[in-house]
Amino acid sequence: MDDVADAQDLWEGGFSGKSMFGSWVVAGVVTILIIVVLMMVEPLRSNSNVWYAAFGIILLIWVWLIGVMLFRKWGMHYELTTQQLKHRQGILFRKMDRIELIDIDDVNYSQGPIQTLLGVGNINIKSTDTSHPELVMYGIANIKEITDLIDNARRNERRKRGLHIEAI
Repeated sequence: MDDVADAQDLWEGGFSGKSMFGSWVVAGVVTILIIVVLMMVEPLRSNSNVWYAAFGIILLIWVWLIGVMLFRKWGMHYELTTQQLKHRQGILFRKMDRIELIDIDDVNYSQGPIQTLLGVGNINIKSTDTSHPELVMYGIANIKEITDLIDNARRNERRKRGLHIEAI
């Protein structure tokens, strides 16, 4: 059996901000709709408390989206080697975990309509690893190529170790 020191790096990456483009568009539309409704409905237009509440809601939406984006951008990192998929999570309190490629049972991806146009999406990994039986890698660019890369590395490692390609 090969030593982990013999592993070769295949890919390294993390969250792509392009994957949130649809969320930014929806937040922009909601913001515009709230402002238009407040300006068009006479009782709401003259009530300053309603305006404060509306701007508070708008602010919460945008702060939440920015927070999610920053956490995913700065707090999620992945490395694929010929033997392991390493994933790090966290900004202040970091956690590093590894999934052996031979333990990965299934690799697939999911995309929304805008993500499909931008070539980004989420990779879903199912494994027999007890600490991470399911791992979702959010906002990965070049989604089809990276999914195929993980799957091919998994198949190669299983062949090399003489294991069946499909464990399920």
